[in-house]
Amino acid sequence: MKTFLSSLLGGIVALVLFMVLMPFLVIALVTTLASSASGPVKQPAAMVLEIDLREELADQPATQGPAVLFQNSSFLDTITKINAAAKDPHVKGIYIRANEFGIGSSRAEELRAVLHTFRKSDKFVIAHSQGMIGSGPSSLRAIAAADELWLQPGSDILVNGISFETLFMKDLFDNLNITAEIEQFHEYKNAPNVYKQTDYTQYHREAMTALASDLWTISLEDIATDRGFASVDALKTLLEKGPMSAQEAVDSKLFTGLKWPEDTKEAALERAGLRAEIVSIADYVPPAKKGEAPVIAVIGGEGGIITGKGEQGFFDSEAVFASDRISKALLDAGRDKNVKAIVFRVDSPGGSAIASDQIWRAVQRVRKDMGKPVIVSMGSVAASGGYYVSAGADAIFASRTTITGSIGVFGGKFAIADGLRKIGINPSTVSVGGDFATAFSTEKFSDEQRSQLRESLQRTYDRFMTIVSEGRDMPEAKVREIAKGRVWSGNSAAELNLVTDIGGFLEAVEKAKELSGISADSAVNVQIYPAPENPFEAFGEMFGASAETQETAAKITKILEDERFQAFIEQAGTTTQKR
Repeated sequence: MKTFLSSLLGGIVALVLFMVLMPFLVIALVTTLASSASGPVKQPAAMVLEIDLREELADQPATQGPAVLFQNSSFLDTITKINAAAKDPHVKGIYIRANEFGIGSSRAEELRAVLHTFRKSDKFVIAHSQGMIGSGPSSLRAIAAADELWLQPGSDILVNGISFETLFMKDLFDNLNITAEIEQFHEYKNAPNVYKQTDYTQYHREAMTALASDLWTISLEDIATDRGFASVDALKTLLEKGPMSAQEAVDSKLFTGLKWPEDTKEAALERAGLRAEIVSIADYVPPAKKGEAPVIAVIGGEGGIITGKGEQGFFDSEAVFASDRISKALLDAGRDKNVKAIVFRVDSPGGSAIASDQIWRAVQRVRKDMGKPVIVSMGSVAASGGYYVSAGADAIFASRTTITGSIGVFGGKFAIADGLRKIGINPSTVSVGGDFATAFSTEKFSDEQRSQLRESLQRTYDRFMTIVSEGRDMPEAKVREIAKGRVWSGNSAAELNLVTDIGGFLEAVEKAKELSGISADSAVNVQIYPAPENPFEAFGEMFGASAETQETAAKITKILEDERFQAFIEQAGTTTQKR
Protein backbone atom coordinates (compact mmCIF):
# COMPACT_ATOMS: atom_id res chain seq x y z
CA MET A 1 0.00 0.00 0.00
CA LYS A 2 2.84 2.38 0.90
CA THR A 3 4.49 1.66 -2.45
CA PHE A 4 1.26 2.38 -4.28
CA LEU A 5 0.71 5.66 -2.43
CA SER A 6 4.34 6.72 -2.98
CA SER A 7 4.06 5.99 -6.70
CA LEU A 8 0.74 7.84 -6.91
CA LEU A 9 2.14 10.85 -5.08
CA GLY A 10 5.27 10.83 -7.26
CA GLY A 11 3.12 10.70 -10.38
CA ILE A 12 1.00 13.63 -9.21
CA VAL A 13 4.09 15.72 -8.41
CA ALA A 14 5.61 14.88 -11.79
CA LEU A 15 2.36 15.81 -13.56
CA VAL A 16 2.14 19.15 -11.76
CA LEU A 17 5.75 19.96 -12.57
CA PHE A 18 5.18 18.94 -16.18
CA MET A 19 2.17 21.27 -16.50
CA VAL A 20 3.99 24.18 -14.84
CA LEU A 21 7.19 23.82 -16.83
CA MET A 22 5.70 22.80 -20.18
CA PRO A 23 5.12 26.35 -21.53
CA PHE A 24 8.73 27.31 -20.81
CA LEU A 25 10.08 24.10 -22.33
CA VAL A 26 7.98 24.51 -25.47
CA ILE A 27 9.21 28.09 -25.87
CA ALA A 28 12.81 26.94 -25.47
CA LEU A 29 12.30 24.11 -27.94
CA VAL A 30 10.59 26.27 -30.56
CA THR A 31 13.23 28.97 -30.19
CA THR A 32 16.01 26.44 -30.66
CA LEU A 33 14.37 24.89 -33.71
CA ALA A 34 13.52 28.26 -35.24
CA SER A 35 17.11 29.34 -34.82
CA SER A 36 18.31 26.13 -36.45
CA ALA A 37 15.86 26.42 -39.33
CA SER A 38 16.67 30.04 -40.10
CA GLY A 39 20.38 29.32 -40.40
CA PRO A 40 23.28 31.31 -38.90
CA VAL A 41 22.45 34.75 -37.53
CA LYS A 42 23.79 37.51 -39.75
CA GLN A 43 26.74 39.19 -38.06
CA PRO A 44 27.32 42.97 -38.04
CA ALA A 45 29.95 44.40 -40.39
CA ALA A 46 31.90 45.69 -37.37
CA MET A 47 31.57 44.30 -33.88
CA VAL A 48 32.96 44.23 -30.37
CA LEU A 49 32.59 40.89 -28.64
CA GLU A 50 31.27 41.12 -25.09
CA ILE A 51 32.39 38.54 -22.51
CA ASP A 52 30.75 38.58 -19.10
CA LEU A 53 32.92 36.56 -16.73
CA ARG A 54 30.25 36.82 -14.02
CA GLU A 55 28.14 34.26 -15.86
CA GLU A 56 28.55 30.66 -14.72
CA LEU A 57 29.90 28.46 -17.50
CA ALA A 58 30.37 24.72 -17.81
CA ASP A 59 33.83 23.75 -19.01
CA GLN A 60 32.50 21.90 -22.07
CA PRO A 61 29.50 22.14 -24.41
CA ALA A 62 26.50 20.06 -23.36
CA THR A 63 25.83 16.98 -25.48
CA GLN A 64 22.80 15.50 -23.72
CA GLY A 65 19.88 16.23 -21.44
CA PRO A 66 18.24 19.54 -20.53
CA ALA A 67 21.50 21.47 -20.84
CA VAL A 68 21.32 21.02 -24.65
CA LEU A 69 18.19 23.19 -24.56
CA PHE A 70 19.24 25.70 -21.92
CA GLN A 71 23.05 25.93 -21.94
CA ASN A 72 23.99 29.03 -23.89
CA SER A 73 27.74 28.56 -24.01
CA SER A 74 30.75 26.94 -22.36
CA PHE A 75 34.28 27.90 -21.44
CA LEU A 76 35.72 25.96 -24.39
CA ASP A 77 33.26 27.72 -26.72
CA THR A 78 34.46 31.07 -25.37
CA ILE A 79 38.20 30.55 -25.86
CA THR A 80 37.67 28.86 -29.25
CA LYS A 81 35.59 31.81 -30.49
CA ILE A 82 38.13 34.36 -29.23
CA ASN A 83 40.83 32.48 -31.11
CA ALA A 84 38.73 32.49 -34.30
CA ALA A 85 37.84 36.17 -33.85
CA ALA A 86 41.53 37.08 -33.96
CA LYS A 87 41.43 36.35 -37.72
CA ASP A 88 37.95 37.77 -38.37
CA PRO A 89 38.20 41.28 -39.92
CA HIS A 90 34.68 42.11 -38.71
CA VAL A 91 35.71 41.77 -35.05
CA LYS A 92 37.46 44.92 -33.91
CA GLY A 93 37.88 44.23 -30.22
CA ILE A 94 36.65 42.58 -27.03
CA TYR A 95 34.87 44.12 -24.05
CA ILE A 96 35.09 42.10 -20.82
CA ARG A 97 33.08 42.40 -17.60
CA ALA A 98 35.24 41.06 -14.78
CA ASN A 99 34.10 38.63 -12.12
CA GLU A 100 34.30 40.04 -8.58
CA PHE A 101 35.00 36.68 -6.94
CA GLY A 102 37.22 34.71 -9.32
CA ILE A 103 36.91 32.27 -12.19
CA GLY A 104 39.55 29.74 -11.12
CA SER A 105 43.30 29.80 -11.68
CA SER A 106 43.43 27.47 -14.67
CA ARG A 107 40.59 29.22 -16.52
CA ALA A 108 42.22 32.58 -15.91
CA GLU A 109 45.42 31.18 -17.43
CA GLU A 110 43.75 29.82 -20.57
CA LEU A 111 41.75 33.02 -21.06
CA ARG A 112 44.85 35.15 -20.60
CA ALA A 113 46.73 33.18 -23.25
CA VAL A 114 44.03 33.53 -25.90
CA LEU A 115 43.59 37.25 -25.17
CA HIS A 116 47.29 37.74 -25.86
CA THR A 117 46.83 35.93 -29.18
CA PHE A 118 43.86 38.15 -29.98
CA ARG A 119 45.79 41.36 -29.25
CA LYS A 120 48.66 40.28 -31.49
CA SER A 121 46.23 40.68 -34.41
CA ASP A 122 46.19 44.46 -33.80
CA LYS A 123 42.84 44.27 -32.00
CA PHE A 124 41.96 45.74 -28.65
CA VAL A 125 40.77 44.27 -25.37
CA ILE A 126 39.02 46.55 -22.91
CA ALA A 127 38.00 45.20 -19.50
CA HIS A 128 35.90 46.68 -16.71
CA SER A 129 35.75 45.70 -13.06
CA GLN A 130 33.30 46.70 -10.34
CA GLY A 131 35.76 45.71 -7.65
CA MET A 132 37.27 42.46 -6.43
CA ILE A 133 36.16 40.82 -3.20
CA GLY A 134 39.16 38.70 -2.30
CA SER A 135 38.72 35.15 -3.56
CA GLY A 136 42.25 34.84 -4.86
CA PRO A 137 44.01 36.38 -7.86
CA SER A 138 42.08 34.77 -10.71
CA SER A 139 39.66 37.71 -11.18
CA LEU A 140 42.53 40.08 -11.90
CA ARG A 141 44.68 37.53 -13.70
CA ALA A 142 41.86 36.77 -16.15
CA ILE A 143 41.66 40.40 -17.35
CA ALA A 144 45.20 41.66 -16.72
CA ALA A 145 46.13 41.06 -20.37
CA ALA A 146 43.68 43.77 -21.51
CA ASP A 147 45.28 46.89 -22.97
CA GLU A 148 42.73 49.01 -21.08
CA LEU A 149 41.60 48.02 -17.59
CA TRP A 150 38.92 50.24 -16.07
CA LEU A 151 37.57 50.26 -12.52
CA GLN A 152 34.25 51.58 -11.26
CA PRO A 153 34.64 54.59 -8.95
CA GLY A 154 34.19 53.71 -5.28
CA SER A 155 35.13 50.05 -5.74
CA ASP A 156 37.64 48.34 -3.49
CA ILE A 157 40.24 45.94 -4.81
CA LEU A 158 41.20 42.97 -2.67
CA VAL A 159 43.39 40.48 -4.50
CA ASN A 160 44.54 38.29 -1.65
CA GLY A 161 46.69 35.19 -1.77
CA ILE A 162 45.62 31.58 -2.20
CA SER A 163 44.04 29.81 0.76
CA PHE A 164 42.44 26.41 1.23
CA GLU A 165 40.09 26.01 4.19
CA THR A 166 39.14 22.49 5.27
CA LEU A 167 36.31 21.71 7.66
CA PHE A 168 37.48 18.73 9.71
CA MET A 169 34.62 16.68 11.15
CA LYS A 170 36.22 14.07 13.39
CA ASP A 171 35.07 15.79 16.59
CA LEU A 172 31.52 15.95 15.22
CA PHE A 173 31.70 12.28 14.26
CA ASP A 174 32.97 11.45 17.76
CA ASN A 175 30.05 13.34 19.31
CA LEU A 176 27.64 11.38 17.11
CA ASN A 177 29.42 8.05 17.73
CA ILE A 178 30.21 7.70 14.01
CA THR A 179 33.53 6.28 12.83
CA ALA A 180 35.03 6.93 9.40
CA GLU A 181 36.22 3.44 8.52
CA ILE A 182 38.24 4.58 5.50
CA GLU A 183 41.59 3.24 4.32
CA GLN A 184 43.77 5.42 2.08
CA PHE A 185 46.82 4.89 -0.15
CA HIS A 186 48.93 6.70 0.85
CA GLU A 187 49.81 9.50 3.25
CA TYR A 188 49.03 12.34 0.80
CA LYS A 189 45.61 10.96 -0.20
CA ASN A 190 43.94 13.55 1.93
CA ALA A 191 40.22 13.44 1.07
CA PRO A 192 39.37 11.03 3.96
CA ASN A 193 41.17 13.31 6.45
CA VAL A 194 38.07 15.49 6.56
CA TYR A 195 36.32 12.68 8.47
CA LYS A 196 39.29 11.12 10.28
CA GLN A 197 41.30 14.10 11.54
CA THR A 198 40.77 17.26 13.58
CA ASP A 199 43.41 19.28 11.69
CA TYR A 200 45.87 19.01 8.82
CA THR A 201 48.34 16.15 9.05
CA GLN A 202 51.97 16.90 8.27
CA TYR A 203 51.60 15.52 4.75
CA HIS A 204 48.25 17.19 4.07
CA ARG A 205 49.61 20.59 5.13
CA GLU A 206 52.81 20.09 3.13
CA ALA A 207 50.96 19.28 -0.12
CA MET A 208 48.39 22.07 0.17
CA THR A 209 50.99 24.69 1.14
CA ALA A 210 53.15 23.77 -1.86
CA LEU A 211 50.12 23.89 -4.18
CA ALA A 212 48.97 27.27 -2.84
CA SER A 213 52.50 28.66 -3.20
CA ASP A 214 52.67 27.52 -6.81
CA LEU A 215 49.30 29.04 -7.73
CA TRP A 216 50.08 32.35 -6.00
CA THR A 217 53.59 32.72 -7.44
CA ILE A 218 52.53 31.89 -11.01
CA SER A 219 49.55 34.24 -10.80
CA LEU A 220 51.74 37.09 -9.54
CA GLU A 221 54.19 36.54 -12.38
CA ASP A 222 51.44 36.77 -15.00
CA ILE A 223 49.78 39.85 -13.50
CA ALA A 224 53.10 41.65 -13.03
CA THR A 225 54.03 41.02 -16.66
CA ASP A 226 50.64 42.08 -18.02
CA ARG A 227 50.35 45.27 -15.92
CA GLY A 228 53.96 46.34 -16.49
CA PHE A 229 55.27 46.11 -12.91
CA ALA A 230 59.00 46.47 -12.47
CA SER A 231 59.16 43.25 -10.46
CA VAL A 232 56.99 40.49 -9.09
CA ASP A 233 58.01 41.52 -5.57
CA ALA A 234 56.63 45.03 -6.12
CA LEU A 235 53.24 43.58 -7.10
CA LYS A 236 53.34 41.07 -4.25
CA THR A 237 53.97 43.83 -1.70
CA LEU A 238 51.10 45.88 -3.11
CA LEU A 239 48.55 43.04 -3.10
CA GLU A 240 49.53 41.49 0.22
CA LYS A 241 48.84 44.80 2.04
CA GLY A 242 45.12 44.06 1.79
CA PRO A 243 42.19 46.03 0.37
CA MET A 244 42.96 49.19 -1.60
CA SER A 245 40.66 51.93 -2.77
CA ALA A 246 39.81 52.47 -6.41
CA GLN A 247 42.08 55.51 -6.60
CA GLU A 248 44.96 53.58 -4.99
CA ALA A 249 44.51 50.83 -7.57
CA VAL A 250 44.80 53.39 -10.37
CA ASP A 251 47.73 55.25 -8.78
CA SER A 252 49.62 51.95 -8.48
CA LYS A 253 49.15 51.40 -12.25
CA LEU A 254 47.17 48.24 -11.61
CA PHE A 255 44.23 49.80 -13.49
CA THR A 256 44.09 52.28 -16.36
CA GLY A 257 41.61 54.60 -14.68
CA LEU A 258 38.13 55.05 -13.22
CA LYS A 259 35.05 54.64 -15.39
CA TRP A 260 31.48 53.32 -15.14
CA PRO A 261 30.48 50.13 -16.99
CA GLU A 262 28.22 51.83 -19.56
CA ASP A 263 30.86 54.47 -20.29
CA THR A 264 33.46 51.74 -20.83
CA LYS A 265 31.17 49.93 -23.26
CA GLU A 266 30.57 53.15 -25.20
CA ALA A 267 34.31 53.78 -25.31
CA ALA A 268 34.85 50.29 -26.73
CA LEU A 269 32.28 50.93 -29.46
CA GLU A 270 33.85 54.29 -30.27
CA ARG A 271 37.27 52.68 -30.56
CA ALA A 272 35.84 50.02 -32.88
CA GLY A 273 34.66 52.65 -35.34
CA LEU A 274 31.52 53.78 -37.11
CA ARG A 275 28.44 51.51 -36.89
CA ALA A 276 30.17 48.96 -34.66
CA GLU A 277 27.86 46.83 -32.53
CA ILE A 278 28.23 44.88 -29.30
CA VAL A 279 27.77 41.12 -29.85
CA SER A 280 27.72 38.61 -27.00
CA ILE A 281 30.42 35.96 -27.35
CA ALA A 282 27.65 33.34 -27.10
CA ASP A 283 25.95 34.80 -30.20
CA TYR A 284 29.11 35.27 -32.23
CA VAL A 285 29.43 32.96 -35.24
CA PRO A 286 33.01 32.72 -36.57
CA PRO A 287 33.49 32.69 -40.36
CA ALA A 288 32.93 29.27 -41.92
CA LYS A 289 36.02 27.38 -43.02
CA LYS A 290 36.43 27.10 -46.77
CA GLY A 291 36.53 23.65 -48.35
CA GLU A 292 36.96 20.30 -46.63
CA ALA A 293 39.11 20.48 -43.51
CA PRO A 294 40.60 17.55 -41.56
CA VAL A 295 38.58 16.62 -38.48
CA ILE A 296 39.94 16.78 -34.94
CA ALA A 297 37.46 15.14 -32.56
CA VAL A 298 36.97 16.73 -29.15
CA ILE A 299 35.65 14.49 -26.40
CA GLY A 300 34.86 16.06 -23.07
CA GLY A 301 34.72 14.51 -19.65
CA GLU A 302 33.57 16.80 -16.85
CA GLY A 303 32.59 16.08 -13.24
CA GLY A 304 32.78 12.99 -11.07
CA ILE A 305 33.72 9.75 -12.86
CA ILE A 306 30.99 7.11 -12.67
CA THR A 307 30.08 3.87 -14.40
CA GLY A 308 27.17 3.80 -16.85
CA LYS A 309 25.73 6.17 -19.43
CA GLY A 310 25.24 9.12 -17.11
CA GLU A 311 21.78 9.92 -18.43
CA GLN A 312 20.48 13.04 -16.72
CA GLY A 313 16.97 14.00 -15.73
CA PHE A 314 15.44 17.43 -15.86
CA PHE A 315 16.62 18.45 -12.39
CA ASP A 316 20.17 17.08 -12.73
CA SER A 317 22.48 20.10 -13.04
CA GLU A 318 25.85 18.55 -12.16
CA ALA A 319 27.92 17.29 -15.08
CA VAL A 320 28.96 13.64 -14.82
CA PHE A 321 31.90 11.85 -16.42
CA ALA A 322 30.15 8.60 -17.39
CA SER A 323 32.34 5.69 -18.45
CA ASP A 324 29.98 4.06 -20.99
CA ARG A 325 29.23 7.34 -22.74
CA ILE A 326 32.81 8.63 -22.82
CA SER A 327 34.28 5.26 -23.86
CA LYS A 328 31.76 4.97 -26.68
CA ALA A 329 32.56 8.49 -27.84
CA LEU A 330 36.28 7.70 -27.89
CA LEU A 331 35.77 4.48 -29.85
CA ASP A 332 33.26 6.04 -32.27
CA ALA A 333 35.68 8.86 -33.01
CA GLY A 334 38.50 6.34 -33.40
CA ARG A 335 36.51 4.36 -35.97
CA ASP A 336 35.48 7.46 -37.94
CA LYS A 337 37.74 7.56 -41.01
CA ASN A 338 37.38 11.35 -41.19
CA VAL A 339 38.81 11.87 -37.69
CA LYS A 340 42.57 12.33 -37.72
CA ALA A 341 43.18 12.77 -33.98
CA ILE A 342 41.31 13.16 -30.69
CA VAL A 343 41.62 15.89 -28.08
CA PHE A 344 40.31 14.52 -24.79
CA ARG A 345 39.34 17.37 -22.46
CA VAL A 346 39.43 16.19 -18.84
CA ASP A 347 38.00 18.32 -16.04
CA SER A 348 37.44 15.97 -13.11
CA PRO A 349 38.52 15.42 -9.49
CA GLY A 350 38.14 11.67 -9.95
CA GLY A 351 35.65 9.02 -8.92
CA SER A 352 35.21 5.33 -9.63
CA ALA A 353 38.42 3.39 -10.29
CA ILE A 354 36.51 0.81 -12.36
CA ALA A 355 34.97 3.52 -14.54
CA SER A 356 38.38 5.20 -14.91
CA ASP A 357 39.90 1.90 -16.03
CA GLN A 358 37.21 1.45 -18.69
CA ILE A 359 37.91 4.92 -20.11
CA TRP A 360 41.69 4.36 -19.97
CA ARG A 361 41.21 1.17 -22.00
CA ALA A 362 39.20 3.04 -24.64
CA VAL A 363 42.05 5.54 -25.00
CA GLN A 364 44.50 2.66 -25.51
CA ARG A 365 42.32 1.01 -28.15
CA VAL A 366 42.08 4.25 -30.11
CA ARG A 367 45.85 4.76 -29.96
CA LYS A 368 47.06 1.21 -30.52
CA ASP A 369 44.31 -0.59 -32.45
CA MET A 370 43.01 2.34 -34.51
CA GLY A 371 46.28 4.20 -34.88
CA LYS A 372 45.03 7.66 -33.94
CA PRO A 373 46.74 9.99 -31.48
CA VAL A 374 44.94 11.03 -28.31
CA ILE A 375 45.95 14.31 -26.69
CA VAL A 376 44.63 15.18 -23.24
CA SER A 377 43.80 18.77 -22.36
CA MET A 378 43.42 19.13 -18.60
CA GLY A 379 40.93 21.72 -17.36
CA SER A 380 40.86 23.25 -13.88
CA VAL A 381 41.40 19.88 -12.22
CA ALA A 382 42.37 16.45 -13.53
CA ALA A 383 43.24 14.50 -10.42
CA SER A 384 42.92 10.94 -9.09
CA GLY A 385 40.61 9.25 -11.63
CA GLY A 386 40.96 12.38 -13.77
CA TYR A 387 44.68 11.63 -13.98
CA TYR A 388 44.08 7.89 -14.40
CA VAL A 389 42.11 8.39 -17.64
CA SER A 390 44.78 10.80 -18.90
CA ALA A 391 47.92 8.82 -18.09
CA GLY A 392 48.01 6.71 -21.26
CA ALA A 393 47.57 9.52 -23.81
CA ASP A 394 50.16 10.43 -26.45
CA ALA A 395 50.50 13.89 -24.91
CA ILE A 396 49.08 15.56 -21.82
CA PHE A 397 48.59 19.34 -21.70
CA ALA A 398 47.99 21.15 -18.42
CA SER A 399 47.91 24.81 -17.51
CA ARG A 400 50.58 25.81 -15.00
CA THR A 401 47.81 26.25 -12.42
CA THR A 402 45.82 23.12 -13.21
CA ILE A 403 45.42 20.86 -10.16
CA THR A 404 46.47 17.33 -11.05
CA GLY A 405 48.10 14.19 -9.68
CA SER A 406 46.45 12.74 -6.56
CA ILE A 407 47.63 9.35 -7.78
CA GLY A 408 46.15 7.20 -5.06
CA VAL A 409 43.01 5.47 -3.85
CA PHE A 410 40.81 5.24 -0.79
CA GLY A 411 37.75 3.28 0.23
CA GLY A 412 35.61 2.34 3.18
CA LYS A 413 32.43 3.41 4.91
CA PHE A 414 30.93 5.35 7.80
CA ALA A 415 30.22 3.07 10.74
CA ILE A 416 27.05 4.62 12.20
CA ALA A 417 25.72 1.70 14.28
CA ASP A 418 26.89 3.12 17.63
CA GLY A 419 25.43 6.49 16.77
CA LEU A 420 22.08 4.92 15.92
CA ARG A 421 22.06 3.04 19.21
CA LYS A 422 22.58 6.32 21.01
CA ILE A 423 19.23 7.55 19.71
CA GLY A 424 17.34 4.32 20.26
CA ILE A 425 17.88 2.49 16.96
CA ASN A 426 19.58 -0.90 17.36
CA PRO A 427 21.10 -2.35 14.14
CA SER A 428 21.32 -6.14 14.04
CA THR A 429 22.44 -8.32 11.12
CA VAL A 430 21.75 -11.84 9.88
CA SER A 431 24.12 -12.94 7.11
CA VAL A 432 25.45 -15.89 5.15
CA GLY A 433 28.32 -16.09 2.70
CA GLY A 434 31.41 -15.51 4.76
CA ASP A 435 32.85 -12.83 7.02
CA PHE A 436 32.94 -10.15 4.32
CA ALA A 437 29.19 -10.40 3.76
CA THR A 438 28.71 -7.91 6.60
CA ALA A 439 31.66 -5.70 5.70
CA PHE A 440 29.49 -2.81 4.54
CA SER A 441 26.90 -2.97 7.27
CA THR A 442 26.54 -0.06 9.71
CA GLU A 443 29.02 -1.70 12.13
CA LYS A 444 32.79 -1.15 12.27
CA PHE A 445 35.05 -3.40 10.21
CA SER A 446 36.41 -6.52 11.88
CA ASP A 447 40.20 -6.93 11.69
CA GLU A 448 39.79 -9.50 8.92
CA GLN A 449 37.43 -7.28 6.94
CA ARG A 450 39.82 -4.34 7.24
CA SER A 451 42.69 -6.52 6.06
CA GLN A 452 40.72 -7.70 3.04
CA LEU A 453 39.68 -4.14 2.18
CA ARG A 454 43.30 -2.99 2.29
CA GLU A 455 44.36 -5.87 0.04
CA SER A 456 41.70 -4.85 -2.48
CA LEU A 457 42.73 -1.19 -2.38
CA GLN A 458 46.38 -2.22 -2.67
CA ARG A 459 45.60 -4.06 -5.92
CA THR A 460 43.88 -0.96 -7.28
CA TYR A 461 46.80 1.23 -6.22
CA ASP A 462 49.32 -1.14 -7.79
CA ARG A 463 47.40 -1.10 -11.07
CA PHE A 464 47.36 2.71 -10.95
CA MET A 465 51.16 2.64 -10.54
CA THR A 466 51.49 0.41 -13.61
CA ILE A 467 49.15 2.58 -15.69
CA VAL A 468 51.19 5.70 -14.90
CA SER A 469 54.56 3.98 -15.27
CA GLU A 470 53.74 2.61 -18.73
CA GLY A 471 51.83 5.68 -19.89
CA ARG A 472 54.50 8.18 -18.90
CA ASP A 473 57.44 5.85 -19.62
CA MET A 474 58.79 6.14 -16.07
CA PRO A 475 60.26 3.49 -13.79
CA GLU A 476 57.55 2.29 -11.42
CA ALA A 477 59.80 3.06 -8.45
CA LYS A 478 59.83 6.71 -9.52
CA VAL A 479 56.04 6.74 -9.88
CA ARG A 480 55.63 5.32 -6.37
CA GLU A 481 57.94 8.02 -5.04
CA ILE A 482 55.92 10.93 -6.48
CA ALA A 483 52.43 9.40 -6.21
CA LYS A 484 51.18 8.59 -2.68
CA GLY A 485 47.98 10.49 -3.40
CA ARG A 486 49.68 13.90 -3.60
CA VAL A 487 48.22 16.77 -5.66
CA TRP A 488 50.48 18.93 -7.80
CA SER A 489 50.13 22.12 -9.81
CA GLY A 490 50.44 21.68 -13.56
CA ASN A 491 53.79 23.44 -13.33
CA SER A 492 55.16 20.92 -10.81
CA ALA A 493 53.56 18.02 -12.68
CA ALA A 494 55.48 19.02 -15.82
CA GLU A 495 58.75 18.99 -13.87
CA LEU A 496 57.90 15.49 -12.65
CA ASN A 497 56.98 14.27 -16.17
CA LEU A 498 53.38 13.64 -15.12
CA VAL A 499 52.30 15.95 -17.95
CA THR A 500 54.16 16.42 -21.21
CA ASP A 501 53.34 20.04 -22.08
CA ILE A 502 52.22 23.29 -20.49
CA GLY A 503 49.27 24.76 -22.38
CA GLY A 504 45.52 24.84 -22.73
CA PHE A 505 42.90 23.45 -25.06
CA LEU A 506 44.04 25.43 -28.12
CA GLU A 507 47.62 24.22 -27.71
CA ALA A 508 46.33 20.65 -27.43
CA VAL A 509 44.52 21.06 -30.77
CA GLU A 510 47.78 22.23 -32.36
CA LYS A 511 49.56 19.18 -30.95
CA ALA A 512 46.82 16.95 -32.38
CA LYS A 513 47.51 18.45 -35.80
CA GLU A 514 51.22 17.80 -35.41
CA LEU A 515 50.87 14.18 -34.30
CA SER A 516 48.38 13.38 -37.06
CA GLY A 517 50.52 14.91 -39.80
CA ILE A 518 48.41 18.01 -40.45
CA SER A 519 50.50 21.07 -41.27
CA ALA A 520 50.51 23.82 -38.65
CA ASP A 521 49.01 26.43 -41.01
CA SER A 522 46.12 24.18 -42.11
CA ALA A 523 42.60 24.80 -40.85
CA VAL A 524 40.88 21.94 -39.05
CA ASN A 525 37.27 21.11 -38.29
CA VAL A 526 36.95 20.68 -34.52
CA GLN A 527 34.05 18.30 -33.98
CA ILE A 528 32.39 17.43 -30.67
CA TYR A 529 31.90 13.73 -29.84
CA PRO A 530 29.36 12.52 -29.05
CA ALA A 531 27.40 14.89 -31.27
CA PRO A 532 24.99 16.97 -29.17
CA GLU A 533 21.45 15.61 -29.12
CA ASN A 534 18.96 17.45 -31.27
CA PRO A 535 16.39 19.43 -29.25
CA PHE A 536 13.59 16.86 -29.74
CA GLU A 537 15.76 14.09 -28.29
CA ALA A 538 16.71 16.19 -25.27
CA PHE A 539 13.08 17.21 -24.78
CA GLY A 540 11.88 13.62 -25.10
CA GLU A 541 14.40 12.24 -22.63
CA MET A 542 13.31 14.75 -19.99
CA PHE A 543 9.80 13.28 -19.94
CA GLY A 544 10.51 9.69 -20.88
CA ALA A 545 9.25 9.83 -24.47
CA SER A 546 9.30 6.50 -26.26
CA ALA A 547 12.01 5.65 -28.76
CA GLU A 548 9.41 5.78 -31.56
CA THR A 549 8.33 9.27 -30.55
CA GLN A 550 11.91 10.48 -30.39
CA GLU A 551 12.64 8.92 -33.78
CA THR A 552 9.66 10.75 -35.33
CA ALA A 553 10.81 13.98 -33.71
CA ALA A 554 14.31 13.46 -35.06
CA LYS A 555 12.89 13.10 -38.58
CA ILE A 556 11.01 16.39 -38.13
CA THR A 557 14.28 18.00 -37.05
CA LYS A 558 15.98 16.79 -40.23
CA ILE A 559 13.21 18.34 -42.30
CA LEU A 560 13.63 21.63 -40.44
CA GLU A 561 17.37 21.56 -41.07
CA ASP A 562 17.00 20.77 -44.79
CA GLU A 563 18.35 23.61 -46.98
CA ARG A 564 15.23 23.62 -49.15
CA PHE A 565 12.98 23.98 -46.11
CA GLN A 566 15.17 26.77 -44.75
CA ALA A 567 14.97 28.55 -48.10
CA PHE A 568 11.18 28.21 -48.01
CA ILE A 569 11.04 29.66 -44.48
CA GLU A 570 13.27 32.56 -45.51
CA GLN A 571 11.14 33.27 -48.60
CA ALA A 572 7.94 33.08 -46.54
CA GLY A 573 9.37 35.56 -44.06
CA THR A 574 10.33 37.95 -46.85
CA THR A 575 6.87 37.72 -48.39
CA THR A 576 5.21 38.42 -45.05
CA GLN A 577 7.38 41.48 -44.51
CA LYS A 578 6.50 42.84 -47.97
CA ARG A 579 2.81 42.57 -47.20
